Amino acid sequence: MMQQAVFDTAQWLTQCHSNGAELDLKELLYYKSKAHLLSLKPKKRIQSSQAGQYLAPHKGRGMEFAEVRQYQYGDDIRAIDWRVTARTGITHTKLYQEEKERPVFVFTDLSNSMLFGSQLLLKSVQAAHLSALVAWSACQRGDRLGGIVFSEYAHHELKPTARDKGVLSLSHQLVDIHKHAFANREQNAENRFSDNLKRLTHLAKPGSLIYLISDFNHLQEADFKQLERLARHCELIGCQISDPFEHQLPAYQDAIKVDAEGQSWTLPLMNKQFRDKFAEQTAQVFNQRFQRLQRTGMSMLNFSAAHPIEQQVVRL
Repeated sequence: MMQQAVFDTAQWLTQCHSNGAELDLKELLYYKSKAHLLSLKPKKRIQSSQAGQYLAPHKGRGMEFAEVRQYQYGDDIRAIDWRVTARTGITHTKLYQEEKERPVFVFTDLSNSMLFGSQLLLKSVQAAHLSALVAWSACQRGDRLGGIVFSEYAHHELKPTARDKGVLSLSHQLVDIHKHAFANREQNAENRFSDNLKRLTHLAKPGSLIYLISDFNHLQEADFKQLERLARHCELIGCQISDPFEHQLPAYQDAIKVDAEGQSWTLPLMNKQFRDKFAEQTAQVFNQRFQRLQRTGMSMLNFSAAHPIEQQVVRL
C-alpha cells in the first residue's frame, strides 16, 4: 500500500511538472484543464453596476433563467411560458436574472513562513497552484482577473485583465516572486502582509470576488479591521494553507533542533506527551484564527500542502 502511495505521488508530480519546492510556469498551466473543478458562482449580492457575467439580485431580462410566475400587467409578452400556460390554463411568464460583471482578484502570499513543507509541496507552491486554479476558473467563465502577489522582498499588482492574458500575467508573477523569495529565504525581513492588504483595498472595486491565499501567520489586529471593511463591499474567500507538521509532530527517537525565522528550538519528538500537547495547542491556535477570520465576513477554507489541490477542491 505504501509503495502504491509513493508511486501515485511521484506520478502526480510528473504530470503537473512539479518538484514540490521550486515553481515553474508549466505546473501552473497544468491547472487550465482543471478549471471546471472550481465554481466561482457568487454567493453574495452583487453591488457593481457594470454589465457582465454575474447575477444581480433583482429580476429582469438576461441570460440566466430564474423562475416562472403568473403573468402580470406590464410583463414582456415575449417571455410568456406557453407550456406552463397550456398546462395550467393561466398565463405564466418566465423571469430572468440580469447579469453583472464581477472582477476576480487573487491575493497570494509567498512570504517566508509559506516556504515550508514536510510532504508533497511547500505551502508557497500549493498557494501558487490554488492561485492558478482560481485564475483559470475565472478565465473559463469569461471574468477579468487581477491580483497581488507578494513576499517580503517584492510585490506585484495586476489590474483586472480578460482571457488568457490575465492568467498568464499572474502566473509569470507567481513564478518570478516565488523564485526571488526562495533564493532569499535565509534572510530576515519584515513581513508585508499588511502593506499588501492595503494595496488590495485600493485595487479591488466594490462587488469584486477576492481569494486571499495565505497561512495567515502574520496577521495584526489592524489587518482584521481592514478585512472587515473590505468584506462590506466585496466577497472574500480566505484559503488557509498549512502543512501536517504544523498540526502534529512526528514521532522520532531523538530530539531535533529547528531553526526558523531567526529563532532556534529543540523538539523532544521522542516524548509522546510533548507531541500531544503540541497538537492540542496548535489546534487551539488554528481554530481561534480561523474563527476570527470568519468574523470579518470572510468565507474560510482550509487546504493542506500535503495533497494535490484538485483532490481537495473536489471534496469541498
